[in-house]
Amino acid sequence: MSEELAAPPGFPVPASPAVFCGLAGEISRLIAPHTEADPLAVLAQLLVASGALIGRDAYVRVEASRHHPNEFVVLVGDSAKARKGSSFDHVARVLEAAVPGFGAHLRTGLSTGEGLIWAVRDPNGSDPGTGDPRLLVIEPEFVSVLKAISRDLSTLSPVLRSAWDGRPLAILTRAAPATASKAHIGVIGHITSAELSAHTSSIEAANGFLNRFVFIACRRHRLLPFGGDPDPLAGSGLERRLGTNLQAARHLGEIGFEEEALQRWGEIYAALAESSEGLLACLGARAEAHVLRLSLLYALIDGARAIGPRHLEAGFSLWSYAAASLEWAFSSTSADPVAEQIAAALAGAPSGLTRTELRDLFGRNLPVGRIDAALVALAGIGRVERVRVRTAGRPAELWRTGPAPST
Repeated sequence: MSEELAAPPGFPVPASPAVFCGLAGEISRLIAPHTEADPLAVLAQLLVASGALIGRDAYVRVEASRHHPNEFVVLVGDSAKARKGSSFDHVARVLEAAVPGFGAHLRTGLSTGEGLIWAVRDPNGSDPGTGDPRLLVIEPEFVSVLKAISRDLSTLSPVLRSAWDGRPLAILTRAAPATASKAHIGVIGHITSAELSAHTSSIEAANGFLNRFVFIACRRHRLLPFGGDPDPLAGSGLERRLGTNLQAARHLGEIGFEEEALQRWGEIYAALAESSEGLLACLGARAEAHVLRLSLLYALIDGARAIGPRHLEAGFSLWSYAAASLEWAFSSTSADPVAEQIAAALAGAPSGLTRTELRDLFGRNLPVGRIDAALVALAGIGRVERVRVRTAGRPAELWRTGPAPST
């Protein structure tokens, strides 16, 4: 075994030990000494992958809305060597042992909304459909998803948003119409912090696409030049327990709260409801729903029939780390030459610049979405701020360096 590597400067402080709750936490802790990957990367992917296998027949209700155990997570590496891929390899091995046939529910590559619907489509006439609407999508290059959704006429963003919400999906074309009325989709993505900062569009930050994801900062935790134990759970019986619990969870129906958990949920809900502003607020706008889903996942993996205080604490702690991960990912530099050119121009224009003037910086040859992404990156690290200026008509949008005065 090797000593744990020190975290790079500015990296988020370690998550609360509460995140390693129950069976999911026990499995992640046993794997940790035998991989260079971040234990939180193993844990987060185990939660999401397990939820994808459980399906939509277990849920927790909030008013008229049902929250199913499908969740979206993106691992944000401090570099290309953060061992994000190897962390999923461990999860895949555990789940294949726990639920034989796990690989049949696994797909890679998110390019179009139509393709995603087709993968979980209902029977239609002579088309037998897919037979099982449970799907886990693993996207090792999540930056390709951010690029895909920025294209004109792309349907990927609205389809993924509806999939997270648990709503029916449909392709409304004459040639190959398809519906997915009971789709249950989990998503795992991998990206570096520089890629996330450079390719985050203001549109996708505002329209609810990105805030349907839980972002987890991860890093290389140790050096194992000869590798670790390829089967660190051997003899533990944990894979068998996991398989039993996941199977039992498939048809549980509505899941409630243990009596002792009700007050704690009220406290957590109130804390998460506090208003904030800016990019990070947009990306964290579904905090309450994420904590609820993460808590549900911890409970179901444990074989529990209700969400207990320990599950809530684990879900809240993991979300708190995710919030810190977002702040870290957008905290240092824009990692974007376009953003740096905009920042330099704004520094030389104390009264600010309009979007039209910003486009003129690049001879109007740069796509609007590219400028939007650069502005979001700069705003996320506090280097620029948008203000609305009252005019006789519609308010004008002005960008300035640093905090802007009220208008």
